[in-house]
Amino acid sequence: MQRTPKGLRLHIGIFGRRNAGKSSFLNTITGQDVAIVSDIAGTTTDPVEKPMELHPLGPVLFIDTAGLDDSGTLGEKRVDKTTQVIERTDVAVIVIDPQAWDSFETSLIEQCQAAEIPVIALLNKADLGPPCPEARAYLDAHKILSVSMSCRDAEDRDVFKNALLQIAPDSFLQAPPMLGDLIRPGDMVVLVVPIDLEAPKGRLILPQVQSIRDILDTDATCAVTKERELRALLDNLKQKPALVVTDSQAFLKVAGDTPDDVPLTSFSILFARNKGDLQSLVTGARAIDTLASGDRVLIAEACTHHPVGEDIGRVKIPRWISQYAGAKLDFDVRSGQDFPAELERYKLVIQCGACTFNRKQVLSRILKCRAAGVPMTNYGLAISYSLGIFERALTPFPHIV
Repeated sequence: MQRTPKGLRLHIGIFGRRNAGKSSFLNTITGQDVAIVSDIAGTTTDPVEKPMELHPLGPVLFIDTAGLDDSGTLGEKRVDKTTQVIERTDVAVIVIDPQAWDSFETSLIEQCQAAEIPVIALLNKADLGPPCPEARAYLDAHKILSVSMSCRDAEDRDVFKNALLQIAPDSFLQAPPMLGDLIRPGDMVVLVVPIDLEAPKGRLILPQVQSIRDILDTDATCAVTKERELRALLDNLKQKPALVVTDSQAFLKVAGDTPDDVPLTSFSILFARNKGDLQSLVTGARAIDTLASGDRVLIAEACTHHPVGEDIGRVKIPRWISQYAGAKLDFDVRSGQDFPAELERYKLVIQCGACTFNRKQVLSRILKCRAAGVPMTNYGLAISYSLGIFERALTPFPHIV
């Protein structure tokens, strides 16, 4: 379970004032000295992540953050980092000092609720006395789930786990499938996996592995091939595939080699549904038609990597979209958690498949773009649209087309 990818873990963000006991709470829950604990305010600077297996929920990721009441130039940067964590949080644990309660805590709770993040109010330092009456009155009046605990008492861990079970979102407990609902037991699925300079040595990438697992869970079978061998494989199969899934970079060749009556899509498009909102991202792809010379496009990558040769985000997608639009476009590339606060200067945002993100983070980016009036799509949808095979790539989702 320690090898479970971040994107498949329940993200539990720990927020609150400086010295409220956030790091002590993390150490108590994990049973390890994960975060540095000190009486000095502002000890935690960058977010501290701890993956673990939390029974009976399964794989989770705790994220300890700097105090949101930090001040000064450096403090503002720490607060910005903490705000980024909120965007990818599935459950927010707001750690409350028993003697500190005012508009700061209520504002933090309201911020999480506005983002539709379930909240657990952790009334910390219970060994020092009960929480202030104002805190209890607010939490009761607004029906906020609260837990009173002492980080010095390991037995209180079970109290928190029970609260977490009550509030964990159904989207985590019943995660949307990759492709299991598109096939039936006994079906054959063909996965097209190019092996090029950017392919990891000796292994498959996460979307390919997850697709294979989903196929097996559906009691179906799959064949894995490179794009050059696809036509020969299809000719030799006795059973027509129920679905062909390709890496988006090979879309054009795979579309040419796959019979028209066989549904075709890409790993990236499957992730557009699994991680985000397929309908919104499909609508965003159509904005490629509106691009004109001088427009700026944001390429957002979930993971950081050293680009090699014909890099998909830095070379191929800009080339394909510029050729389709017949325009000279400006492209910015941002990686990891680096996502611009000012989106209005972009005419389009293109997110990668986001296999290393959780669904909450992708949905947060979609909402940010919507608020800024900027269309957003993803790699697979943008590539298929610019290559003229958009509807072909969406054949498994006729209701979307």
